[in-house]
Formats: sequence, C-alpha cells, structure tokens
Amino acid sequence: MRTSQTRLQVMWNRLLAVVEEQGQALVRAAFSPIVRECGDISAGIFDFHGRMVAQAVTGTPGHINTMAEAVKTLRTRFPIQDMKPGDIYMTNDPWIASGHLNDFLLMMPVFFDDKVVGFTSCTSHLVDLGGLGMGPEGSDIYDEGLLIPPCKLVDEGKVNNLLLEIVKANSREPIANEGDIYALIACCEAGAARLHQMMVEFGLKDLYELSDYVIETSRRGTIEAISELPSGTWRHVLKVDGYGAEIELHASLTIAKDHLLLDFSGTSGCSDKGINVPLNYAAAYSVFALRCIIGPDIPNNAGSLAPFQVTGPKGCILNAQPPAPVAMRHTLGQMTPDLVFGCLSQALPELVPAEGASCMYDLPLRNVPEAPDLGDKQFALELVFNGGTGARPTLDGLSATAFPSGVWGSQIETTESVAPVLFHRREFRPDSGGAGRFRGGLGQHIEISASSDQDFLVFLSVERILNPAKGRYGGQDGAAGRVRIGRSGEELPGKGELRVKAGETLVFETPGGGGYGAPQDRCRNALSWDIEAGLVSADAAKSSYGDTP
Repeated sequence: MRTSQTRLQVMWNRLLAVVEEQGQALVRAAFSPIVRECGDISAGIFDFHGRMVAQAVTGTPGHINTMAEAVKTLRTRFPIQDMKPGDIYMTNDPWIASGHLNDFLLMMPVFFDDKVVGFTSCTSHLVDLGGLGMGPEGSDIYDEGLLIPPCKLVDEGKVNNLLLEIVKANSREPIANEGDIYALIACCEAGAARLHQMMVEFGLKDLYELSDYVIETSRRGTIEAISELPSGTWRHVLKVDGYGAEIELHASLTIAKDHLLLDFSGTSGCSDKGINVPLNYAAAYSVFALRCIIGPDIPNNAGSLAPFQVTGPKGCILNAQPPAPVAMRHTLGQMTPDLVFGCLSQALPELVPAEGASCMYDLPLRNVPEAPDLGDKQFALELVFNGGTGARPTLDGLSATAFPSGVWGSQIETTESVAPVLFHRREFRPDSGGAGRFRGGLGQHIEISASSDQDFLVFLSVERILNPAKGRYGGQDGAAGRVRIGRSGEELPGKGELRVKAGETLVFETPGGGGYGAPQDRCRNALSWDIEAGLVSADAAKSSYGDTP
C-alpha cells in the first residue's frame, strides 16, 4: 500500500528537522572555534544506496556537496554485509572527502530491525594535522599533514584508539582534534538515533518509498526549472591573483532542456603551491552557485543535484590530481561562483549579482617554532573573516558576509580567549563597496597583534588583492583587499608565510563587492543614508555618484 503524498511530505519535513538537530549537535559539541563559532561543517541523511536525502541548513557548500558524493564512495568501499550497529567509517582523503586534509568526513550505517536502512554523515574542519599545516607552502600532499584513507573509526561502538592516538600525535592541537572527532561521532549518532525514532513513530520499516519520493520530486522540480531557461552555451574567463602569477579560470556553461554542463577547459594548469583544487570541491561550489539561481527553493539533495554536471581536464588547477598540494583549495574553489555567474549573466541578465569578495579571508595562525618553553601556550588557530558580496539586481550587496562559503566570521572574544592575540579594531571599511544603482557590500578593516612577547606566524592565502570584484551592467568595482604590517606599512602579497613580530600590528582589509547598474541611477535617499551611516564618504559619493544628495 502506497503512502499518501501528504504523509510523505510530512515525513520529508521531519527529515529536515532531524538533520538540523544533527548539525547542531556537532556545532555544540565541537572544541575548535572554526567549528563551534563559525559553523564550518556539514551533516546529512542518506538512503540505503548512499543517495543524499536531506542536509542540514547549517554548513558550507564545500562540505555539503562533497559529502553528497563521498558517501556514495564509502558506501561501495565497505560491504553492507560486514557493517554492524555502532560502526562508523572515516576518511580525510581530499579527493573523496572535502578537498583538503583538514576536513574529516564520517559515515555511519543506520540499522532498523537488524538491517541497514540508510546512513548518517557529517564533515567538519580539524584545525591542525601536522606537516606544514594550513598554508599554501606545501609542494605536495605529503607536506600538508596526515592523510587517512577510508577506514573504520568506530567498531560496534568502540573507538579505534590507535587511530585516535595517531591523529593526536600528528597535531599541534591534539586535545582540540580529539574533541572534534568525538563531536563528529556524536553528530552521526544523534542523526541515527533521531532517524530511528522517526521510523518508529511513522511505522516505517525502511526508507525506500520516502527517499524515492524526496529525490524524484526534487529532480523533477529542478529539471522543470532548467527547462524554462534559454538553451545554449555561454563562456566566461575570471582572472584571479594566484600565487606569484595571475591565473585564468575558464568555464563554458551549456544549458540543455533537462541538464546543465559546466566545463573548465582552458583553465590554467596546477600551481606548485597549495592553492590547487580537487574537482569535487570545485564542483561543489560551482553547483551551489547554479542552484542559487536555478530552482533555489528546491531542497538540496541527490535529486536536485543530479541535473548538474561539472567536468574539467585533469591537471588544470580546478581538477588537481594527487599528490598535488591542496591545503588552501578554498582560495580558488570559492571563486568559482563568480566564474559561473559570469556565464549565467549572459543567459539570464536580470537575475545574476555582481562579483563579490567570494574567497573568505581565512587566516591560519600559529606560534613560531623556536619559541622557548611554550608548554600550554602552543597554539594553532584558524580565523575566518569575510568581505562584501556583489550588489544584486534589485538590492545592495551584503557587507562582511560569508558568500559563498557560509562560514560565519570568527568572534573576537573567543579568539582572544584561546590564543595569545589581541584585536585592536574590527569595523566596516567605508567606500569599499562598488558604486552602482545598487551598491556592493562593504569589506572589513581589522587590526590584530600578539598579546604576549612572542611572535606569531600567519599563513596567507587570500584573493582579490590584485583583481577586485567587478561591477555588473555599469556598476563600479569593489575595493581590493589589502594586507600590511602597521597602518602605513608596505602592502604585502596575498599569499605566503608572514611573521608578525611582538609589538607589530597586522592590518588586513577584506575586499568589497562590485556595484550593479549605473551609479547615477542610485536612489538619492539610499545614497543619503549611506553617507549618514558612514558607509560612503562625501568625497567618494561626489566622485562616484556625481552630485551628492
């Protein structure tokens, strides 16, 4: 007897509540600030075949959309008949999980009446796994830390202590790593428990009918949205800063009646630095950008993801092959939405925003290795800050907002409590949003120094220093990012290892988003408000917009 559509929809909504609780369990139990405070995670429920049925809203596209494919890989790697209640599998292989070693992905089979009915999975960022750590200086994957192939982390409820000790022994933050791994385990277990409870309440014996309904309904809705688009092929080239030399990212977007194909042919080859991107990560953010415009109200699952295909020649910087260094893969991976939007803006000129800061200003910090008697003062910390988004066709861009990553900005109080650093300023950066009928979002101005007499290291890998976000349809470009020591210091490149000496102040300014439409068409009341709020100076208003209000 088939279940009514209304009942299936109610169960679908319940699944979405289950995965959100699952994600919150990870955030609340985590030790590392980048997980606990910034939400650098994913969590999801998968059916018997390894298809993603539901994902938590909390999380990043880079984790969520890579997880959607990774579970399929792990599902085929380990035989179902060998799985037992309480088993959990794990890997941080960048080409399976989330693109670099610091992301651990777990998968747990869910049992009902002694049979596997589905899986829970989650991903989160571990702050340090040894090697050269979170920075672009590695020459290959082996420089970047500990790689763990697909393996069993928990065997019938018993944690693999040897594996845990190996992870701790290869980290500058062993306690945080151990706590974060247990948080990941708790996330899987919370999802499994709630899914089991849901099945009992609804009288389900398996998830076949529900998962087929969710996935097929989402697939049909997405194909319907695609069928309303103009068919054809559009191309775009995005120039980015790179490391030591600028890089071109190429894309061609083909829209057919029932699918889209994005191809990176023509993109520059791999770098000898750790800014290369595995295709799984580049595809995750590219498809996210497409889904922001095409069927954005359709829940993200295996069905809604299926019509989007992403390819690229092996060895290009968006399809790096092992053992390429990929520690900072987000630097260019998070630029792919602007690359995609460049194609879409030609096909759908009224729907696509201007370019934004895009790449988050991710700042891994660490104590200097020669510091004497560090004891419990040894630290490895990763800070996250964001620039402005591009102006939208009918609205201004968002200031200091995480797009496309979704990773919330690091909190000052939390950072100062766990590391010997001190913030002096953190504020909006006036005039950084590109002028236009709709203004680009503003970046931030941040100043930080050591709170002790010890130097510290920063591993820079940021974009938009040389190539600021471009405006669209007459809108002006956003301000470029800037990094320097001291307010009047020399401007530094956006990538490389930087020592901040005791008594010095690291000053960094995140980029602004591009404007949309001609500046002279901006509403005078909106411009007056910008000036009054200190977002746009009177001088900038006069030079960019003409007559001030």
